[in-house]
Amino acid sequence: MLTAMARIQGNGVQAVDARSFRGTTESLANPEDTSFGSESEVNGFAAPERETDKYGFIGGAQQSSSESAEDVPPEVLRQREVKWLDMLNHWDKWMAKRHKKVKLRCQKGIPPSLRGRAWLYLSGGKVKREQNQGKFQELDSQAGDPKWVDVIERDLHRQFPFHEMFMARGGYGQKDLFSVLKAYTLYRPEEGYCQAQAPIAAVLLMHMPAEDAFWGLVQICEKYLPGYYSAGLEAIQLDGEILFALLRRVSPLAYRHLKKHKMDPILYMTEWFMCAFSRTLPWASVLRVWDMFLCEGVKIIFRVGLVLLKCMLGSQEKLKKCPGQYETMELLRAIQPRYMQESFLVREVLELTVSERDIEKEHHAQLRRWKETHGELRCKSPPRMHGARAIMVAEPPSRQDLKQKPTIVVDSPPPPPPHPGLAGGGGAGQEEDAARGGPADGEGGAGQS
Repeated sequence: MLTAMARIQGNGVQAVDARSFRGTTESLANPEDTSFGSESEVNGFAAPERETDKYGFIGGAQQSSSESAEDVPPEVLRQREVKWLDMLNHWDKWMAKRHKKVKLRCQKGIPPSLRGRAWLYLSGGKVKREQNQGKFQELDSQAGDPKWVDVIERDLHRQFPFHEMFMARGGYGQKDLFSVLKAYTLYRPEEGYCQAQAPIAAVLLMHMPAEDAFWGLVQICEKYLPGYYSAGLEAIQLDGEILFALLRRVSPLAYRHLKKHKMDPILYMTEWFMCAFSRTLPWASVLRVWDMFLCEGVKIIFRVGLVLLKCMLGSQEKLKKCPGQYETMELLRAIQPRYMQESFLVREVLELTVSERDIEKEHHAQLRRWKETHGELRCKSPPRMHGARAIMVAEPPSRQDLKQKPTIVVDSPPPPPPHPGLAGGGGAGQEEDAARGGPADGEGGAGQS
């Protein structure tokens, strides 16, 4: 699955082939060349049955988790839902005065029934949508650049093909996914489309309508992971070097092993970071990671990567199994399920002391090295926002922006047409019927809505 990202040569690592990410027609002509989804597997697990699991995957295509925060007792879940409803209904106050409590509740896991709304509030997508009323509909109504439309259409069936939303070609899930991705290419024509955006958009669509998913995607691309999906992939390469530098502190043994074998970070971390682990972890773990990621920012993605590297390469016994580049890559392609299990992974992530300050400090150091070896960055990305609070401080919302509007609106039916036999003389009769509270033909009137 990592062959599309970079290829190992006999003496080291070949430079990243940006075409594999940018979704060119050539790379998509051969489905085996893309790492972001396939028709035959989801995270390496086939779908043997037609029944869906609680996440919507056919036959439980995702790895199962023996202990899940999703399996809390109903009474506890109801209590959490009440608490989250209170937070969402007073979002500005909670974020301003009790942000630590919001973060703690995200770490415990957002209730499934409120996850979509919570993600939209955390990411700032709700405010963005309210401040750009009608923008998504405007973009959706446009034809789009044929270059990107063709690539997106070829890519749709590769995104979670065993999820009930996306398994049918031309089904509602694929249509919404197309709308969201096409709209983004029109919203940011200078960026266009990158294959790694498709799994991100698909995860959002599993939890919210297309318009909300679009603004969630905009926020992830511009605030959480800026520059990740731009041509050249400079931002992801920089973050790869940051990850490698942080690994030296977290697991010196794993760091020395990767350095000894000249394992460029782009080889093993690109799909992890660009897809926010949505194509790597079992689904219960994906949801917990995203709950924390959208609250606390990219440091969660770094921590997950560091935990996986430490667990897989952090002991001499494990390193004996991978004496070279090839064996190391094979080991990182097949991470042991116990290390990805929800409760274990979340606990390890929370115990890891890697902060926003650590990441920013290392970012400046790696940026200096980049300029010394490569010159100035070709793609100028906006500054990275470290989580929901930073986004809210940078773009303060109004109370109106945060007001929850009804998602189901029942319109009154139109009045019945006048009866042909009453033409010209039925006005008084109709007025009399209206005064009695119902139309002349006895059907339910406009007041029944």
